[in-house]
Formats: sequence, C-alpha cells, structure tokens
Amino acid sequence: MRVLNIESDYRRFRDIVRGKIKKELRKFLTNSELIGKQGKNTVSIPIPNIEIPKIIYGDKEQSGVGSGDGQVGDPADGQNDSGTEKAGDQPGDHTLEMDLTIEELASILGEELELPRIQPKGIKSIYAEKEKYTGIHRAGPMSLRHFKRTYKQSLKRQIMSGSYNPLSPTIIPFKEDFRFRSWKKSRIPQSNAVIIYMMDVSGSMGDEQKEIVRIEAFWLNTWLKSQYKGVHTRYIIHDAAAKEVDEEVFFKTRESGGTIISSAYKECLNVITKEYRPEDWNIYAFHFSDGDNWSPDDTALCINLLKEQLLPKLNLFCYGQVDSQYGTGQFIKDLETVKDVDNLAISRILSKEGIYNSIKDFLGKGK
Repeated sequence: MRVLNIESDYRRFRDIVRGKIKKELRKFLTNSELIGKQGKNTVSIPIPNIEIPKIIYGDKEQSGVGSGDGQVGDPADGQNDSGTEKAGDQPGDHTLEMDLTIEELASILGEELELPRIQPKGIKSIYAEKEKYTGIHRAGPMSLRHFKRTYKQSLKRQIMSGSYNPLSPTIIPFKEDFRFRSWKKSRIPQSNAVIIYMMDVSGSMGDEQKEIVRIEAFWLNTWLKSQYKGVHTRYIIHDAAAKEVDEEVFFKTRESGGTIISSAYKECLNVITKEYRPEDWNIYAFHFSDGDNWSPDDTALCINLLKEQLLPKLNLFCYGQVDSQYGTGQFIKDLETVKDVDNLAISRILSKEGIYNSIKDFLGKGK
C-alpha cells in the first residue's frame, strides 16, 4: 500500500512539473541550452522554485550544528572572520533539473500552443514487419520451449499411464511431451515522415539568425516525431548554389556569396523525386532565410516551383523569415501573394521571442 502512495505522490509531482513548464514555455522555447541537454530520448529541463521535501532523523531536542551560544554573523569554530562580502537579504534561486521524455515535451508543447494532431497520409502504403507468437507446436527450437505447457503435457501422460506418484511427484518430460511457441511475421501499417530543412547561409545570415533556426528546428522535430512512427531528416544549405549536408554542417556553415533561393527548391525537389514517393510519405519542407534573393526573376521561378511542383507533393511547406539588418526582407512579401494554398505557411521571426508564434504559425494547421 505504501508503494501506491509513493506512486501517487510521484504523479502529483510530475503534474506540478508539467504546470511549471507550461507556465514558462515561452522562455524554454528560446533557450538554446535545452538542445545541449538532449539525451537519446530525454531532455533536461531546469525547473525553478520547486522545493523537494527532506526528512531529517533525530531527536528534535538534541543539540547540533547551529545550536548553542553565539550571535548571528559570528564565525564557526575553526573559521576566521576575514570575509569582506556583506550578507544578502534576498533569497537564492533554487533550480532543479528534471528529465522529460521527448514524448512528454511534445505533449506539453501541443497543449500550450493548442496544436491540432496531424492526420497522416500513406498509412496503407508503408508497412513494418512485427513478429508475434500465435500458438503452440509440437516441434521447434529449445529456445522457444513453452515450460508450462510441456510440464502439463508430461503430468497428463504420467497420470494416464499410472506412473505418477503424488507422494513423490517427479515430472520427467519425454520427447513427445515438449511443446513450443510458434510465431509469424505480420505487416503493420505505419506512417512515416520526412522533414527537409533548407537554410540560406549567405553572408547576410549571421550567427544570431542561425541560432534562431536551430532552436526552432528542435521544437519542430519534437512535435513531428511525436506524430509519426518514423521520421527522416534532411538538410539543404544554399547561397547562390544549393547542396545537401548533414546536421552539423547545416548549422555551422557560413558563406559569403549571393543568394539564389530557387537552387534550394530545386535540390529539395530532387531529394523528394529520388527517395520519397508522396503517396507513401508525409513530406514537410521548412525554409529559413532573411528574405534576400538575387533577382525578381528568381523569386518568380521560386513561386512557380512551389505552386507547380513542390506544394502538390508536400503535406506542408513553411517559410520562416529571420530578421537581419543586412537582408531586404522582400521574399516574404512575394510569397504572401500566393493565395488559396492550404499547405503553405509563412512566418516572420523578428527575434528568439518570435519562435513561440512561429511554431504556431507553422504547425497550427494540423497538416
């Protein structure tokens, strides 16, 4: 019974933690340290001002440390009073780091931002094989021997033959007594997704802009991975030309060239065409830029690529424009001319504080 009480207390504590995280979610969304505290399946979240009760054993009348003669401020035995710092009159900060699973974090994100759950497509086209025990056979490997069924069969045989002695119950199974688990593979419908990140790495995109992209990508991944069984992530960088890279290069590369955005959209289309059939995959594309593009002609080409080739293949295309003192910011204005497209989401991200609203702009459609 005591174990049940402990479990109840633990669940109540977890509810308190969830409430603290939801209350401070805007702050957590801008905290790049969380990404560094990400384990394989958990994230360490700093929770302020939660006091953990402690039990102190001993007679409350017993003297100990802090009892006896002396005045406030007197040095303890063995210490000198050469300190120069004055005693403060403010309480210190108490911070507890709590490990949350990615699933718990995604649940909190969805609740606070009121994100609709995604209805995947392709669930009848992608299958995962699962092994399942389905019955008992007379033959099989010893590793699959069913001990209980073998014992019962041996006991039944001995009773029927009259060799069973209840005063000295010794059960020795013969070869024909052995029973084995049988299994077969079944195909389980499974929905998979691929996330394709594209980012402008030209000279006008600085470290601050890339940090915003890195933080937002972490939260986008957290939500989308909670909605799908399997998620692939691909990364494309571009200036005047585009290329696919790994995650580390994606967030650390900086070029000094110009910007031709259509090069990224062509590379994205190339990745999809080669590896991800839209009938089978839920495809998400996120593009981050400061809004600079080489020419109006290339912007027109980008819009044509989106409308004619990319958007028909995608669950969702999201463009996030990160504010930069060097960028013109024109590209988002041109994208806003694209009307009546349900799977196109656009967001202005003026600073880290804008990540909260940007995530809602992107994922609020439930696509």
